[in-house]
Amino acid sequence: KPDDVPEDLLRRLIEAANQAPTASNNQNTRWIIVRDADQKQKLADLNREARLNAYGTPEPATDPAMVRRQAASKWHTENLQHVPAHFIACIEFENQPPDTYRGGVGTGGSVWPAVQNLLLAARAEGLGTVMTTPQAGVVETLRAELGIPDHATPVAMIPLGYPTERFGPVNRRPADEFIHWDGWSG
Repeated sequence: KPDDVPEDLLRRLIEAANQAPTASNNQNTRWIIVRDADQKQKLADLNREARLNAYGTPEPATDPAMVRRQAASKWHTENLQHVPAHFIACIEFENQPPDTYRGGVGTGGSVWPAVQNLLLAARAEGLGTVMTTPQAGVVETLRAELGIPDHATPVAMIPLGYPTERFGPVNRRPADEFIHWDGWSG
């Protein structure tokens, strides 16, 4: 729903997010919270462009689960500008890490736990969220639109608002389908 989310609640979500561990305790996750209608429209347009560049136009699905995912993705793409708030998770660097696996793991170790905390705290408050990353294909445009300095990198956008429909427990496959004991084949 397009109902505004109170600023004190948005701040509490960031407080919860910032309780997450960071690589070497750098505490270098930064947040931009976008509520301005013009800025939200720009983010929605950028997201549409990025999704099209990343995924193209998918063939219509026939599998019921994929049909639901495509419908949710389509709704998200068409309605992002109406969501009350967007959190842009950024990571700030003293020195940009090398573009290597190790550099990426260190970066992720600083931002993804905070993003997860934000998602869980929002859900506990009855808010719907989703972490999106297709805007990774338009980082420089996103950086320019939001005034993000060169020593910081946006890594995820998290639209946040009150759900329009049922908001209950999520459906997940059993953990045993994902566990490998003492090695991949175990």
